[in-house]
Amino acid sequence: MAAFVAAMLQSPQLSPHEALSGVFGSISLASWIFLLVPQLIENYKLGSADGISITFLAVWFIGDITNLIGALWAGLVPTVIALAVYFCFADLVLISQCLYYNIRNARRVRKASAVSTLSTESAEQPLLGRRPSDLGLPGSRRRSSAASRRHRDSISRELLGGIAEEESTRSEWVKNAMSIVGICIAGAAGWAIAWSSGVWKPQPTGQDAGSGEVALGAQILGYASAVCYLGARIPQIFKNYREKSCEGLSLLFFLLSLLGNLTYGMGILFHSVERDYFLTNLPWLIGSLGTMAEDAIIFFQFRIYGDLSQPDAVVG
Repeated sequence: MAAFVAAMLQSPQLSPHEALSGVFGSISLASWIFLLVPQLIENYKLGSADGISITFLAVWFIGDITNLIGALWAGLVPTVIALAVYFCFADLVLISQCLYYNIRNARRVRKASAVSTLSTESAEQPLLGRRPSDLGLPGSRRRSSAASRRHRDSISRELLGGIAEEESTRSEWVKNAMSIVGICIAGAAGWAIAWSSGVWKPQPTGQDAGSGEVALGAQILGYASAVCYLGARIPQIFKNYREKSCEGLSLLFFLLSLLGNLTYGMGILFHSVERDYFLTNLPWLIGSLGTMAEDAIIFFQFRIYGDLSQPDAVVG
């Protein structure tokens, strides 16, 4: 942040709106780069991807594909195209991880089911040969006393576990908040470095932007991408509702998505609100700002289902 302030002071010709547009765009970029990392880590820690909807990821991947094709068609700057390629690659990594865990765990379930069936068949044996203690003869009172002690120990462990879970929830919330702050600082510092080195320059708008127009096909792909981004979260929302749980989902994943969408939209609006510029960027604005409402629904699900899932899924 200090680098951002220093850069602002050194440039009287840079308007506050241009600077804020650059900073928000840079924060959005940092958010998207690290977006999928929390969910990849969550899947790895659990050894499962049951919490996340494959349909959600597939539709999101289609949105990134159309976004990449649209960027190439429109002839956008190389950094935008490189970022679109990165999105597609990151999507494939997460989808591959989810498919790997789903296939592996499905095989384990089938093996466990087969073993359970064999155990059930072997357990159906006559009572001959069993020890008297197994038939409830002398010694059962001692077992009852031991069961009572185990019950008391279980209650104590539950109380201690509740305290530990509460502390873990606080710790996870602090980690998430620190991660968001770190992304914001990194994005602002990255913009300041890019601007001071001449890599970043304010983009012209209106008449200064020239007469170039975005191809109709690229605009159509932009809207298609927006529709995919808007529709991608619906399967995940229904999955959470059906299972009454958000277990297996990373809260930080959706927090970074919200931050990325919010700062992306703000970066566009702070740059210019002129009609032509606004209409050109409308598909991406719809895709970014529209998904924020769906993210809010998922945050609400984390809140109401949090006590039924992992401790780090509690908001507020």
